[in-house]
Amino acid sequence: MQIAKVRGTVVSTYKAETLRGIKFILVQFVNEQGELVPKYEVAGDLVGAGINEWVLVTRGSAARKEVGMEDRPLDAMVVGIIDTVNVDNRSLYSKKDADRLG
Repeated sequence: MQIAKVRGTVVSTYKAETLRGIKFILVQFVNEQGELVPKYEVAGDLVGAGINEWVLVTRGSAARKEVGMEDRPLDAMVVGIIDTVNVDNRSLYSKKDADRLG
């Protein structure tokens, strides 16, 4: 899994039948210092993530492990909304602080 920040939404009126009902979002990946890297991906969203939230993104065949997703052509899926990230006893991210700061 990788950590990413939700940067926006992707709307697709016309798509494969197997993708109907899947919400798409644009995520930007985060490095181990908590900095955004210039790598974006469109991911399906199973958890209702919002703009600016940090999320867990699973990619490749792991994106299709959730029940009902096995036959969908998905390369990336948001499977969790992050509450906190700590590295070497240092806080990189706290949803509580991010929500408070707007």
